[in-house]
Formats: sequence, structure tokens, C-alpha cells
Amino acid sequence: MSNHNLSRDEAATRSALITTHSYDVTLDVRDAADPGVAGYPSISTITFSAEPGSATFLDFISSGVESVMLNGRTLDVESVVDRDRIILQSLAAENTVTVSGTALYSRSGEGMHRFVDPADGQCYLYTQYEPADSRRVFANFEQPDLKAEFTFHVIAPAGWEVASNGVEEARAPVQGDPAAARWDFATTKRMSTYITTVLAGPYFKATDHWGATLDDDTRLEVPLALYCRASLADSFDANELFRLTKSGLAFFNDLFDYPYPWGKYDQAFVPEYNLGAMENPGLVTFTEKYVYASRATDAQYQARANTLMHEMAHMWFGDLVTMNWWDDLWLKESFADYMGTLGVDRATGWDTAWVNFASKRKAWAYVQDQLPTTHPIVADIPDLEAAKQNFDGITYAKGASVLKQLVAYVGFDAFIAGSRQYFRDHEFGNTSLQDLLQALSAASGRDLADWARQWLQTSGISTVAAEIVEDGGVFGAVTLQQEAIDPLTGHQELRPHRMRLGLYDTDSTGALVRTESIDVDVTGPSTLVPALNGKRRPALLLVNDEDLSYVKVRLDPASEHTVRTSLDKIPDAMARALCWTALWDSARDGVTPAARYVAAVEQFGPSETGIGVLLNVLGNAASAIERYIPVGTREDVRKDFLCVAAEQLRVAAPGSDQQLAWARTLAEVSRHGDSQLILVRALLDGSTVVEGLAVDAELRWSLWQALAAHGQATLAELDRELEADTTASGKEGHALASAARPAPSVKAAAWDSTVNGTGLSNEILSATIAGFATAPGDLLERYVEPYFECLERVWSERSIEIAGRIVRGLFPGTQNLPEGTRPADHPVLVRSDHWLRDHTGAPRALRRIVIEQRSHLLRALTAQAAG
Repeated sequence: MSNHNLSRDEAATRSALITTHSYDVTLDVRDAADPGVAGYPSISTITFSAEPGSATFLDFISSGVESVMLNGRTLDVESVVDRDRIILQSLAAENTVTVSGTALYSRSGEGMHRFVDPADGQCYLYTQYEPADSRRVFANFEQPDLKAEFTFHVIAPAGWEVASNGVEEARAPVQGDPAAARWDFATTKRMSTYITTVLAGPYFKATDHWGATLDDDTRLEVPLALYCRASLADSFDANELFRLTKSGLAFFNDLFDYPYPWGKYDQAFVPEYNLGAMENPGLVTFTEKYVYASRATDAQYQARANTLMHEMAHMWFGDLVTMNWWDDLWLKESFADYMGTLGVDRATGWDTAWVNFASKRKAWAYVQDQLPTTHPIVADIPDLEAAKQNFDGITYAKGASVLKQLVAYVGFDAFIAGSRQYFRDHEFGNTSLQDLLQALSAASGRDLADWARQWLQTSGISTVAAEIVEDGGVFGAVTLQQEAIDPLTGHQELRPHRMRLGLYDTDSTGALVRTESIDVDVTGPSTLVPALNGKRRPALLLVNDEDLSYVKVRLDPASEHTVRTSLDKIPDAMARALCWTALWDSARDGVTPAARYVAAVEQFGPSETGIGVLLNVLGNAASAIERYIPVGTREDVRKDFLCVAAEQLRVAAPGSDQQLAWARTLAEVSRHGDSQLILVRALLDGSTVVEGLAVDAELRWSLWQALAAHGQATLAELDRELEADTTASGKEGHALASAARPAPSVKAAAWDSTVNGTGLSNEILSATIAGFATAPGDLLERYVEPYFECLERVWSERSIEIAGRIVRGLFPGTQNLPEGTRPADHPVLVRSDHWLRDHTGAPRALRRIVIEQRSHLLRALTAQAAG
């Protein structure tokens, strides 16, 4: 096994031997704009304590180490460098080591990513490290519990903007090179290696300032800055981003009663970013997809605000206090996910934050938690490859859902009081689960050990349904039935739930409104609800009303009938979102035919006022059509759905978010069905104009991709569109559309460039894979066997990020169930099983992706079998 993959045991051994004090790092990127220069000089000086006479190692993934000096002694490079580790022996009590080498620029979004803007040819750099890629930039002890102070120096072209975690302290010309300058940044407070960062390039920069008076009447002053590529400056809504930033800092500063600890607060929006954002103290990085060059919906702006608040919460949860090892990744991500939604709810003008959380974030968790690879929130992470895979719906959204339940259990004030004490007790240090539980237990007066065992240390999700006995429209016995199987153990894990039952009936206006709600504690497999005895049966009994618990809900038959006939009559946005989720879960689980979900979207989607919910249900409907509906009826269902989309495009309020949502859906679903291609072409060439609809760059590429997938767009046409849109997103749109063309030679070229080539950057790679996968099944059949044959080679030759994109994206998961056959007998499932059986020694992270993709396919085929 490559020693890229640091194990938990190795990390524990190293942290028991050493204590890190400081880093002084110099990076020379003055030649970054020259594409012929593959790397850059990196010099790292580290001070640390150690057990006298002991040995340990540094991490450094580079193209070469030039020198290693330990405590004044120059070491023999050939004898101390072992691939990506530098062995340090005969350590003193106090040590200083300096490593000089050449680090490599990245095209994968890992380490120091180098991007050339196709719009103007300018070169941009930024770093991204989580969980362990700072070792691609400078030599270090790469694990979260070896915190230190960091001082960065960067040599770069003099006209660039350069930033790091600390404030800029000095800038001076480089002697002998008038085109270059050296930036010196202030020493940081103690932090982990993976949240250090450097940004360099001709970025557009905006500045502002935020301040607050603290309880002791001292003044907290926080300089603010925003960065984006120069070619995006005209689309950069800096004033709105500063407004949100100031609102968030004021909210969290007050909430946590711990002054923002990192000096300045910069936020950079960068190209080809692998994540939504990253919480580097003092310089948070975001995907530049949050800079909306094309029209965006209110839901997109709210999602961006949520990410902004999520990363800001990390300044305390994750940066100030950091987990010891990746087992406790949830200590930062679950909290930030919860706090991000709380921040949007309480510190901005949006009032649908928790509705969108229920509709989108929890849905992500529900999907993840039903996979055979699910895991407890507090996970078992034996190595870095496993850590990379655990940035998932469990760690983020399930963890946040469970924290929301915990807040209800211990009380918000006690939860915040415990968090404040946790920050004070462990500032600039590292923690585990027990440290947090101790703080929360002390603040709430509750022993949380049993709660932690049930909710944090088990996996899987419960399904709860109301079993009703009624007589003449009056409730008799009502029982809540709970089912739960842990996918990991196969055992029942029936957790306790605090739930609310909502009783909804029609009022004088015809609306379905809540007439009463009843709280109930659900324990075990069966829970009687005596409070309902003798009450009149309402039109809708909504289990888990107001979304208080993490649970799937099955509607009872009468309530399901009400929802399927009157969903649009529910004015409460949260209740409506929960009903949509119940219908979707039923379709995904094969309980009801997926076509019934699509029919519900056709009937009630046009009246859905919550744009975040509408975007989700339209996306679900598109997935249901292509994956869950039997092939024999799929074309008819798709044709009907596209007809509804085209009609809603015409009748929706001009310029509304709803109109844009239907337009995007029309383009997306038309990749697979040709019934509206005349309209698609007409929207592109302008022969059909829909009042209020801006057919801007993003929508144009979606429409071109639909035409290309049916062979109705030539490469020359796509090239001309790219000439008119020379942006990074334009290149991605062109790559997808080009690879979507249904010709064997096109698919062969796309396959070769992704599997065998190394010339595609991360985002162009993903776009090419998406285009390749947009094809009739028979065109891709010949790639099933090559897929399984190349897996281990791809995993060994590529970085984890790139290999993961290839393995996940090229899995032959869009398959049809032949009539009269069983899902388990499908050839792709059988081939997956054979590969897993024959490759038990393959890397765990690789096997996990294959297992998950197999599970998604099995679910789709099972839904097809349900009709």
C-alpha cells in the first residue's frame, strides 16, 4: 500500500512522540503562469519537541526533495526520503528541521491548484488540503492533532493578489527580479495543517470591515475581503456577500460568546473547486459556482448563504477546536451544517431555511443511510482514504439532524452554554466525542451517554407509520409502528423519537390547515397514541410534523389519498415539504410505482411556491423517469412530463424562479427524450421567445446538451457556441455536450480521455464523464467489462479525488430491468458481485464506491420491478 495513505495508528504513534510548535513556509510561484513549469520551490522549517533518541517522519508529496537539515545537520536525501515520507531519526528534545523541495502544481483540485482562465489567459492559484493535501505543497506532519503556528511567505508576480491565513505584514521586490515580489504574512494562532491556505493570482479584490464591542468594552476589529477571478468581477455581488458576512459574524460572535479568533475574514471564490467551500481560518475558499454569471433562483442564493454561514461556524467548530482524528469529523461538519441553517434562519431575511434543510439536506442523509456502506455519525476511520470517503450525507446532514433533535432534548440555551464552555476549555486544541458530551451534560444536567450510543454510534434509519383503527370517522386505537434495520449489522436499532403528530383538515377557504398537534415519544417497535382516541379522523394525519426527528414516514392510506389529491391545498411550507418527501421515499423504496410520484409532480409542481422544494421535486421526477420507471412505460411517462414542463414554461409568471426551474427541467429531461426538441432548438435560435425567460449561457449549454445527446447538434455548432462563451463554465458545458453525442467514436474518445489520459482537469473530467454517460444503454454496453477491468489501475495511478470521480461516474448504473427477470440477476449486478468477491484486497475506499454504486442500481431495478 502506498504510504500516501496515513493510518490512524501511525498518526497516534507520531502524536505520542512529538509536539509541533511552529512552521515557517516559503513558496515560490513566480513562474506559475508558464505552462512548461510543472512545480515550484517549497521550503518548510518546522520546530517541534520529541522523545530524545526517537524517530518519526514528515509527509511531503513532491517531484523531489533537494535537502533536509535536522538540528544543523545536513541529512543524506537518498537515505531519508522514502517515497512521500522523510524519515527523521535520533531526535533531540527540541528540534528544527528544514526541508527544501519542488512541489507540483495540481489540476485535480488537490494541493496547489493551477487554473488558466480561458476568458483572458490569466493564471490563478489556490490551495485545498482537506483531509491531507497540504503535504502536496510543503513538508509537514499531516494530521489534525499536531497543531502549530504557521508563518507563510510567498514569492509571486508583483502584480498579483496574494493572501494566506494571516494578514499581510510586508511586501517587497525580489532582488534581481523586478517582475516578482515577496509577501510575508503574520504568524497564525495554533491550527491544523489541513486548514492552512495560500491564494495567488490576478484576482479581483473587494474590501470592507466589521467590528463589535465586546463584553469588556474592548473593540473587536475584523478586516474583510472578497476575491474572484477578474473575468467574473462584473457578476460578483460583493455588497450582498459583505452584508451576509457581517450578519453572520454578529450572530455567531454573540451566540458563541467567544470573539472571532482569527484576525481577518477573507472569502475567495475559486475555479474548479472540488467542494462547496473550505473553512480555512482567515481565508475561506468557495466554489466560484456561487458567483452567478447566469440568472440564479432565490433557492440558489439561499443555498450560498447557508454555505457561507456553515463555513463561518467552522471558525469555532473545527478550527478553534478540532477533532483528534477523522473518526470525529462530525464534531465539525455536523455542527457546521446545523449552525449554517440556524444562521440563515436567524441572521438573514430568509424564512425557509429549515424547510429546505428538511427537503434537501435530510434527503441526502436518508439516501446515504440506506446504503450498505452507511456508518455511525461517529465513524470508524482507519486511514486517510476512509476519511476522504466520509465527507458524506451521514457526517453532514444526518449529524445536523441529530443535533437538531439534541437541541430539542436538552434545550437550546443549555446546548449553547455547553458549546461555549467547550470552546473555552479546548481553544486551539483537539477533542473527541467525550469532551463534547462532558460539556453538554454539565450544561444540561442530563447524562448524554445513552443518547450518544443510540444516535451517534449506530447506523441506519427508522421508518414510522401510523396504524389506525377507526369507527365511523372517529379514531379508535392509533399505533405508531417503527421499523429499522441497521445495514451494517442487520440488527434492529429502534431509537427513541420525540415526534409531533399534525392533524390537518379543510377550513372554510378549502385549505388543509393544522387543527391540532400532539407530541408523542416513540419507543420500540410499537407505540400507542392514546391522546388520539375518540378524536374525529382528520383528512391528513402527518407523522413527524414540523420535522422534529430523523426518520422516514409512511403515510397511512387515507392520508396518502389526501396528499395525492390535495397536496396543493396545504399552505404550511414545512408540512408540504414533508408530504413531498413521504411520496418520494415511497417511490424510491419501491412501495408505490415511481410513475405515481411523477404524476404528483405534474399535478402539484405548478402550484409549489417554495422554489427550493420545487427544484428538488423536479430533480426527483427526472431521476424517477430515467432510473425507477420500467423501460416499457418510460417513454410515455417522459413524454407527458416534458409536455407539462413545456406548458409550465409558457404559463409560469414571466421572469419568475418557477419559470426558470421548468426551463432547466425541460432541458435536462430532453437529454433522454426527443419529444420537445423542436422547442429546445427554437429557444436556442430565438425563433421562440418566452416572455421573461433569459436564455443565458447556463441555460443555453443545457439546451445544446439536449440536442447533442440526440445527434442534433454538430461539433461545429458546439464549437461556435464555445467561441461566444469563452468562460470556464463554457468549457465545461462544451465538454459535456461534445461527449454526449451518440456516436461510438465519440464515446470511445471520451472513455479514453478519462480512463487512460491525464490531460483533463477535475471539472472537465467530470463534464466529459457526464456526457459519456448520456447515451442509450446499448451504446455503452461494451464498456461494462472494461470498467471493472480498469478499476484497480485507475485507483493506483490517480489521486483519490480524480480516481473517485472516474470510478463513481463511469459505473454502468443506468440499466433497465428486462421484463420477467429479477433485479438481483441483472448482469451488471452479477458482474459487480464477482468483482467484489475477486478483489477483497482492493483498497477499502475503492470497494466502498463500487458497493454504493451497486446498491443504487439495485434500488433502481427494484423500483422498476414495482411498476
